[in-house]
Amino acid sequence: MSAAAESPIELPVPDEPVPFNLDLSDDQRDIRDWVHGFAADVVRPAAAEWDEREETPWPIIGEAAKIGLYGFEALAQFYADPSGLTLPIVNEELFWGDAGIGMAIMGTSLAAAGIFSSGTPEQMGEWIPQCFGTPEEPKVGAFCVSEPDAGSDVSSLRTRAVYDEAKHEWVLNGQKAWATNGGIATVHVVVASVDRELGSRGQAAFVIPPDTKGLEMGTKVKKHGLRASHTADVFLDDCRIPGSCLLGGKEKLDERMARAREGRSGKRQAAMQTFEASRPTVGAQAIGIARAAYEYALEYAKERSQFGRPIITNQAIAFALADMKLEIDAARLLVWRASWMGRTGKPFTAAEGSMSKLKAGEVAVWATERAIQILGGNGYTREYPVERWHRDAKIYTIFEGTSEIQRLVIARAISGVQIP
Repeated sequence: MSAAAESPIELPVPDEPVPFNLDLSDDQRDIRDWVHGFAADVVRPAAAEWDEREETPWPIIGEAAKIGLYGFEALAQFYADPSGLTLPIVNEELFWGDAGIGMAIMGTSLAAAGIFSSGTPEQMGEWIPQCFGTPEEPKVGAFCVSEPDAGSDVSSLRTRAVYDEAKHEWVLNGQKAWATNGGIATVHVVVASVDRELGSRGQAAFVIPPDTKGLEMGTKVKKHGLRASHTADVFLDDCRIPGSCLLGGKEKLDERMARAREGRSGKRQAAMQTFEASRPTVGAQAIGIARAAYEYALEYAKERSQFGRPIITNQAIAFALADMKLEIDAARLLVWRASWMGRTGKPFTAAEGSMSKLKAGEVAVWATERAIQILGGNGYTREYPVERWHRDAKIYTIFEGTSEIQRLVIARAISGVQIP
């Protein structure tokens, strides 16, 4: 081998910033550390209690509101980051603290996303702040899409919205299922069918203002995980709302449905617009759960001794932890890519949003199960948090599009084939 081949190649260091950079900005690091402090000092110590109580942790939501972590201004600040990374960073840290409490705090953002994706600027300014309330009196919002017979297939929604032209009102009838904050929310955002013959293209999103007659909470769901987050059915019985509560306005809806009747292409339905925007953020939540389990299992493996030595000295344990770190970091990069693409207007040509949510959700379930295995019998008891994290993780392969649906979306995107 020649001396030249043995010598290291020195590449010039560019004077100007390069386009690709994984360093977080000072603002991003400061926000990350601030949220992590709240998660470590306030959320995590209360996690087991609220999981057992299966109640909305209003005192913790109030604490988040007082420090500026919960509210319209906070969400606007997180979303304003031009890189798109602050919102997933915040969600990862908060859900590292606890997913149930995290969802109680962040669940309102889905209603806000529904208004943001379909509403006019005037509607955004009127309704998004009402979703959150004030630091002195915090409120929550709900985004209601799923129904007893329409989960993954949002095109088959049965909830109906009929326009009463004489009164300039919409009348909604139907039942929504699995609604986060359903029935306890100040503002409900409801996706309903205006013309069932048009399927998903005949749907629209509506705001149900506070104290509207005809909206009632059904049964509160007792869940496997995320127990501190309220989930319930919502019933709409001749629920009348002003015509101005149709997000986007009636003129745009009429134009969209006219295009659909003529067979022309148009925008995605209201529900899918919101899901596409929120999937990377949901993936970040799953990463927070996975990271919590990985870090706990790593420290446990260093301290737990069997056969006269720490269990981390066993390759089976060490390799499992190595794989956990590998998968979590890989999932985070997919989430960050999708978040950056969404914020900068890059189209998801290969379903990158679905990729991020799919990978992160499955990593969370797998990593928390590995953590239980590393802790052995202790991991199966409620004295240790990993069993709770495993319960919390499972929903991330189900809600906002199951893993199977995400794979279908990706397959259609990369093939160009409308795979049934």
